[in-house]
Amino acid sequence: MEELSTIQKIAVTALPLVFAIILHEVAHGWVAYRLGDPTAKAAGRLTLNPISHIDLFGTIIMPMLLLILKAPVFGYAKPVPINPHYFRNPKRDMALSSLAGPATNMLMALFFTFILRILLPVFEGNIPENAWSWFVVPIAYMSFYGVLINIALGVLNMIPIPPLDGSRIVYWLLPDKLGTTYYRLEPFGIFILLALMATNILGMIIMPILGPIVYYLTGVNIFSH
Repeated sequence: MEELSTIQKIAVTALPLVFAIILHEVAHGWVAYRLGDPTAKAAGRLTLNPISHIDLFGTIIMPMLLLILKAPVFGYAKPVPINPHYFRNPKRDMALSSLAGPATNMLMALFFTFILRILLPVFEGNIPENAWSWFVVPIAYMSFYGVLINIALGVLNMIPIPPLDGSRIVYWLLPDKLGTTYYRLEPFGIFILLALMATNILGMIIMPILGPIVYYLTGVNIFSH
């Protein structure tokens, strides 16, 4: 796999990144809707229209900064509104709707893996230069970054730091009193994540999980690039 320039990376990561983030949020809202909460549907958030979901910093600025820094690319959209008061079992159903986001990212990673496996000769340099190469090569790279982005987003969101999705699952499993104490961390969660990112601790958490999964799915060793 050849190393791409920053401009080339932006070109092949933009579409899979936007879809990874949007489908992640739509999955939250759709599962919540199926469990009885109409909030996201009423707000018009059960749509694939990017305009309804894009967050200027989380969807555009942060991923571009990560690309420039050669860090794992991920981002976020505007959170889908969920009202747990509509749920029959608020703790359980909140956990299930939260789990839907990372689960959707994992399914998308498998979808991109399927496309990549078909186009794998591109990465191995076995495709002849012809009229199709201008189309096949970018799709192959887009598929690889689709795998990378979705796995990174899924793994990141399963970290049990409020308000990440993993924290909702931990909250469900904890006794009520302990869960309430745990969730008092939520106002500080973004600062904890920024501190972990600034000190590269977040990378040390994600990369040992991300690397082997990506290698297993794609055969590409991201540590060598």
